[in-house]
Amino acid sequence: MQPVPTRPAGPLKVTGVALAQVLLFVPVILVFVLIVVSSVLTVVWVGMLLLLGALPLGRLIADAHRRMAAAVTGEPVPAPYLPLPPGPLRALRARALDPASWRDLLWMLWAMTGGFVLSLLVFLLMIAVVTLPLWRYGAVPLMRARSWVDRAILSPGRTEALERRVHDLTASRAVVVDHSAAELRRIERDLHDGPQARLAAVSLSLGLADDLFETDPAAARRLLNEARGTSSTALGELRDVVRGIHPPVLADRGLTGAVSALALDMAVPVELALEVPERLPAPVESAVYFAVAECLANTAKHAGAAQSWVTLHHDGALLRAEVGDDGRGGADLRSGSGLPGVAARLAAFDGILSVSSPTGGPTVVTWEIPCASSSPKTTRS
Repeated sequence: MQPVPTRPAGPLKVTGVALAQVLLFVPVILVFVLIVVSSVLTVVWVGMLLLLGALPLGRLIADAHRRMAAAVTGEPVPAPYLPLPPGPLRALRARALDPASWRDLLWMLWAMTGGFVLSLLVFLLMIAVVTLPLWRYGAVPLMRARSWVDRAILSPGRTEALERRVHDLTASRAVVVDHSAAELRRIERDLHDGPQARLAAVSLSLGLADDLFETDPAAARRLLNEARGTSSTALGELRDVVRGIHPPVLADRGLTGAVSALALDMAVPVELALEVPERLPAPVESAVYFAVAECLANTAKHAGAAQSWVTLHHDGALLRAEVGDDGRGGADLRSGSGLPGVAARLAAFDGILSVSSPTGGPTVVTWEIPCASSSPKTTRS
């Protein structure tokens, strides 16, 4: 991720950026020539080997100028590149087909001509005493002009944004489909191992009782009592399975009430700050509820925490959530199945999840989901 400066840079800072860009002028030329020559030579294997090194170098230089443009304008300049598949040849093909790679070439043409002239002019205005007033008032506008052109070329265009969106949706859909299939298998297994087996026992007991009703009424009565007890147990297990699909408290009390109920069941004290004044769409409420439940379960199992907290805030268009604890830390979004599963569930709603969990703690899981309320009814914990 690009760093986000707190404010635009002043004359001295932009002059330092200009000097860095002037010094990078020769590397930009060399990499541009290397990429062009390598592309021509791809008809033979030497060109492919050269491209394996040239395209990553081009991205490194472009990333450096994105950071410099962000430093001058005070706004981040995100990289537009699509994710790379594993393997050098597949990665090379992905880079070569990525429109952002060729936008980098277009930017290099600008950086070697108009961009270089602007950066050099800013630096030269500073080193000449007679032009210091011009430098004082002109350095920032000149560098902002260069930086905005850099930003326009190096940041994601409409095509890249749509392609990334399609890529993200395809990946999240595949994960959600897998998750849904796993959830269906879990429900089937829970029904098979619990209520289904007990209902089969009830049926067997009723059949035996019917056979014994005339010859041994006492034994038939005992079987009926057993069947009643078994059916009550099966009903309880069936309620547990349904509760795992969509908790009744979530339907009755909404998201804030359901999260409050989760907090009450925790052995670790949970501080709540729930600002969700309206009911949200049921699928979103369910996804957020299970995300909070998974995070709190991780806290109880692994964190060794003395305190945890849950924050929910809905501003009418975006739901922001945070679940944290003061435990030992070490949570990793890339390992296990809990947090990746949460991320996949939220990705289906355009949700973005991040984890901060340094060794020694604290662990903070945050996510954002764009969503509007589904009704004007107010629900508070």
